[in-house]
Amino acid sequence: MKKITLRTIKKFIKDNKENLYISNKASFNGMTDGVEFTESQGFKLAENSKPTNFFDHSLGIKDAFFAFNSRDYFDAYTDENFNGYEISNCCGKFILAVKN
Repeated sequence: MKKITLRTIKKFIKDNKENLYISNKASFNGMTDGVEFTESQGFKLAENSKPTNFFDHSLGIKDAFFAFNSRDYFDAYTDENFNGYEISNCCGKFILAVKN
């Protein structure tokens, strides 16, 4: 199996922009100064986002956050309904996937 890199994720997003789903597993909470697991962990159709500053950390996907500079960790994700990638970093954990 080839190593999963940020380039792999960018290509996956570009190739599947119309059929991309996201599931947020954990996100950063400023009140506790840490990452907490979210209650809603189901998949939803990913929405496009507009950059809010010069450097876009979402790669155009609403509710996604990439830390960049080798601070993101990638794993393949597969279940009975979806195939994609699980991304985790210091700001949370989410899955980008397409339906089987």
